[in-house]
Amino acid sequence: MDIKDFIAGIPKAELHMHIEGSLEPEMMFDLGRRNGIDLPFDSVEAVRRAYRFSDLQSFLDIYYQGANMLITEQDFHDMTWSYLEKCRGQNIRHTEIFFDPQTHTDRGIPFRTVISGIHRALEDADRQHGISSGLIMCFLRHLSEESALETLDSALPYRDMLTAVGLDSSEKGHPPEKFARVFAQARDLGLKTVAHAGEEGPPEYIRNALDVLKVSRIDHGVRCEEDDSLVLRLAEQRIPLTVCPLSNTALKVFGHMREHNLKRLLDRGLCVTVNSDDPAYFGGYLNENLNAVHSALDLQRGDIVQLVKNGFEASFLSGKRIRQFLRQVDEYVAASVGSLIPDG
Repeated sequence: MDIKDFIAGIPKAELHMHIEGSLEPEMMFDLGRRNGIDLPFDSVEAVRRAYRFSDLQSFLDIYYQGANMLITEQDFHDMTWSYLEKCRGQNIRHTEIFFDPQTHTDRGIPFRTVISGIHRALEDADRQHGISSGLIMCFLRHLSEESALETLDSALPYRDMLTAVGLDSSEKGHPPEKFARVFAQARDLGLKTVAHAGEEGPPEYIRNALDVLKVSRIDHGVRCEEDDSLVLRLAEQRIPLTVCPLSNTALKVFGHMREHNLKRLLDRGLCVTVNSDDPAYFGGYLNENLNAVHSALDLQRGDIVQLVKNGFEASFLSGKRIRQFLRQVDEYVAASVGSLIPDG
């Protein structure tokens, strides 16, 4: 068994995936035809050619164009179901997905339409394929905290569908403390909290996400390496980082995958996980991300196994379910031993 087959077969969890970022160009056109909306592109190929990003904002500009195709509950269901079918094919056993309600409610799409379509697909995948999931509602940090508070209020009737709240969109100039009140209210509701920090923003944003927003894990977090005391804290407290390698190189956080610091962070004892972020835009889903870091960073199979185990350990699953999944990983590795081709 070569490394690609090993990665393909090992049970995995994904913790950092924006469902709107799984909207492939083919589905954009299908939804546009369904809803009578024209895309500002004349073909699927033209859309893909536009995926040449210089930074986070250049990606967000086209990301929001794609999201405009989503109108009905069935649209949100179909988009989510398409991603979950990818999970099935890549042996992702558990996924915790982000969604951005403000992207849609600001266009006049009811909150209920958005969450109901996504949640129905998650329930279908659990029932039909045994894929467990959690749903994380993100606030757009380039908008006001007042808008975030209104969004949290809109979510109250659907509290039972939510696992956590998060913070995403443009990081520069929008520090975590801007959203202190809304995160405090979310915690009072019993919701977990996560936040994007330390992707384009400085290490200080990671500290403030931990200390002010009191998040359980950091999404991205790769710039922590600029602050040794922060790295030590993350390692000692086993605070997970949900790292997205293909995204980081596509958005020029790192110039090339061989420059990525994932291996260094892993070697320093951090609870690093690998995820796909916005896979339709960045060239790959979870398996493609694992293959990319294995190749570029000279990871060994033991590193891949540790990254996969970190994914389950960092999830919001119960301790019992985490242990069950970790046993599945160990059983897979044990069964693979006799058929492994040496790394290299």
